[in-house]
Amino acid sequence: MKSPCILLIIVCTLSLTGCASTKQADSDSSLGKAQQTLDSLYQHYSAKDSYLLRESYPFDEQHKVTYLASEDQANMPNQFSYLWPYSGTFSAVNALFEATHDKKYQKLLDKRVLPGLEEYFDIQRTPNAYSSYIQTAPTSDRFYDDNVWLGIDFTDIYQITQEKRYLDKAQLIWKFIESGTDSLLGGGIYWCEQKKESKNTCSNAPGSVLALKLFKATNDSIYFRQGKELYEWTQKNLQDSTDYLYFDNIGLDRKIGKAKYAYNSGQMMQSAALLYQLTRNPLYLKDAQNIAKELGVEHHILDMDLLNQLAPNALTRDDIEIKDGEEGELPSTFVEGRNMVFLTFAAILAKTKNARHIVTGVCETDFSGYPDCRDVFIKSLNVTSNLAMDYDFVMHTPLMWLDKAQTWELADKYGKLEYVREKTLTCYNGIIGDGCGECPSCKLRQHGLETYLKQKEELCK
Repeated sequence: MKSPCILLIIVCTLSLTGCASTKQADSDSSLGKAQQTLDSLYQHYSAKDSYLLRESYPFDEQHKVTYLASEDQANMPNQFSYLWPYSGTFSAVNALFEATHDKKYQKLLDKRVLPGLEEYFDIQRTPNAYSSYIQTAPTSDRFYDDNVWLGIDFTDIYQITQEKRYLDKAQLIWKFIESGTDSLLGGGIYWCEQKKESKNTCSNAPGSVLALKLFKATNDSIYFRQGKELYEWTQKNLQDSTDYLYFDNIGLDRKIGKAKYAYNSGQMMQSAALLYQLTRNPLYLKDAQNIAKELGVEHHILDMDLLNQLAPNALTRDDIEIKDGEEGELPSTFVEGRNMVFLTFAAILAKTKNARHIVTGVCETDFSGYPDCRDVFIKSLNVTSNLAMDYDFVMHTPLMWLDKAQTWELADKYGKLEYVREKTLTCYNGIIGDGCGECPSCKLRQHGLETYLKQKEELCK
């Protein structure tokens, strides 16, 4: 017998931990594990009397790393790691700094990570950029993808600190990335400066991400145009239209390297998400959803256009003003029978997938009087759906008896307050996050947030 599964969650359940419980959990938190891992990395991989790291552990003085080596390097022992493994420490310390805002991580970055990184910085060739191996060794190749990852990290740390020196380095790296493009194959970035034989997803997808992040950091439209062009070029030349995932590379002979690496498709997802965030063009969101689907993250959208024909309202018609109800009337945003239709469709889809549990985020605690948000309605529809399809559904309403402040508390409890605040949609005007601030839904959401944050502050005194 198949175990019942949850088909869909219409509203995220969120959360907030109390001050005391948060302190109690610190020692066993993911943050603590991250710090332990970083400490272990430096303990086992540090090269004595330098800022550099070893390629592997335990260290072997005769170890040769030839996977990226030039001919000069191929037959000599490599004392230190290549650029790509070393750069992982940059991302790690960045993440810890962003999560904690503890200045010790910026100090670690400036006093250890970046001085070591400069050992790879090549000022002999122009544009200046980072080589795959340290500058005191024989000349090594320079890879566009290696430099892109560093550019993203420099941009991210700039966004956290607003210190221009980080942005300057990111922009310098971008000049090198630009030098890796030409008109062959209609554009795109090569993989390696010294081996211009192919243009790879691992250069172009994160290249698009870097350009779009630089646009967010500088508001210079050139970066937006470049990021968009790289995204479109990669999609056109390297996406497999049968599954939406991305091939590894295209050679100058137009032959496709058909290996598919998850991180390449993941970077295109990030680029699509950034483009959607910046443009609100739903096509980019659809691109990201398609990739997510192929990577095993189920996402199903049902067409509800019929509701617009049956029940004209301010949510579906531009010519109807959004306003609260007067003298006991429902707001202009009310859609007759909407939750009955939504949940009926969801139940039909659920049965086809052998799912029995349906979760919806309706509540009647501080709602606007909608009759189809009441507990009695959900229970009634649950019984009706069971009888109509001869199938045992369970309709869950985890927010039914929570007001908006308590819903924010729930989000905080599960560590998702900022995620919900920044990435979910409540606004009747379709603005993600804090919304327009003027419509009834935004006002209710904001009042609940302010109430909760005030309660939390009082509790923590």
